[in-house]
Amino acid sequence: MDAQTPAALSKQATPWRLLALLMAMTAIGPATLNILVPALPGLIVQLDTDTGTVQLTLSLYLLSLATAQLLLGPLSDRFGRRPVVLAGLTLAVAASLAAIATASIGALIGARIVQAVGASTGIVIGRAIIRDLYERDRAAAMIGLITTAMVIAPMIAPLIGGILDTAFGWEAIFIFLALFSGAVLLWAIVVLPETRPASVAQAPARLGQEWRALLASAKFHGYVLCGALGSAPFFTFLGGGPHVVVTLMGRTSAEFGVWFAITSLGYMSGNFTASRLSQRFGVDWMIVAGIAFELIGASLTAVLVALMPEAGPAIIFLPQLVISYGNGLLLPNAIAGAVSVRPQAAGTASGMTGFAQMAVGAASTQVVSVLLASADTAMPMAWMMLIAVVATGAAYGVLVRR
Repeated sequence: MDAQTPAALSKQATPWRLLALLMAMTAIGPATLNILVPALPGLIVQLDTDTGTVQLTLSLYLLSLATAQLLLGPLSDRFGRRPVVLAGLTLAVAASLAAIATASIGALIGARIVQAVGASTGIVIGRAIIRDLYERDRAAAMIGLITTAMVIAPMIAPLIGGILDTAFGWEAIFIFLALFSGAVLLWAIVVLPETRPASVAQAPARLGQEWRALLASAKFHGYVLCGALGSAPFFTFLGGGPHVVVTLMGRTSAEFGVWFAITSLGYMSGNFTASRLSQRFGVDWMIVAGIAFELIGASLTAVLVALMPEAGPAIIFLPQLVISYGNGLLLPNAIAGAVSVRPQAAGTASGMTGFAQMAVGAASTQVVSVLLASADTAMPMAWMMLIAVVATGAAYGVLVRR
């Protein structure tokens, strides 16, 4: 296998070949989630189902994507990163091929659940691989680059899905996913080394001790909460923004899409800044900086909504640029901090961190939709984002700083 050893990789300034692979692995999960969205109306007719049932192809996929990380992380600690990655990618390919042959909505939902388990491999183990190769602050810089894929993939995937569905039918979407996942699988076979340190215990009893020590660490829980609660303002905006813009402000969904694409630049800029400065200033300082930017953006949202409720989408989208930038600073550093508390259990830590982020995100989107149902302005959304940022600061101060 033409792959460098972990020691050799860790001495390079930036191992771009491995980094590109990890970005591709990470992109599979969010791309597979969003690429099916344009085909959902057609699936209702073609598979003779209803809107609520076909929506399960998204909601159960997201739930499976989150919970699978709790399993895959510990498996990578026990059996190694490489075999779990290859098995997960193989599962993603097989599930995509199985989806093509489905003739009922129930079978398609089942294929999507299996697909999510395989697709989550890149997200959870990619972070553990980075921590295997680099010390904490350098790992944060690398994770900042990799998480950019989780922004770009959801932006591009619906466009690809819409084109494929219109031109060839919904089955073409899963053919594309099978080819994409298969290409990444072959790439991983050639490039991906085993990065789990030799010092990591492989015996189940020893691993159990490491996991218990991880769960007993207040600092670990602090970093996990910083990552999850720090992402809550984004998910709150994701769940409430369309209602505010389209329903309350009377604007079009196309206008919302344009504004939302602009705000994603804030997160990407934050990721890039983290990749450049985390190693220089350290994980904790970058988390504090991220919280500060999010606090400024959330406070500005509340002020503008209170003083200028009729001013249009700019009153929520411009502050969201600041919030997204802060999230881009905070998240990769919180992840790096969490997986560095017990490097011997980096896979487990990565899985727990990813699950917590997605669980809090899902709850945020649901709660804000309920709060906005009877509201006349975006104020419930603004307050919810502000409360989430304050809770992030409290988690850092009480658990991490201690």
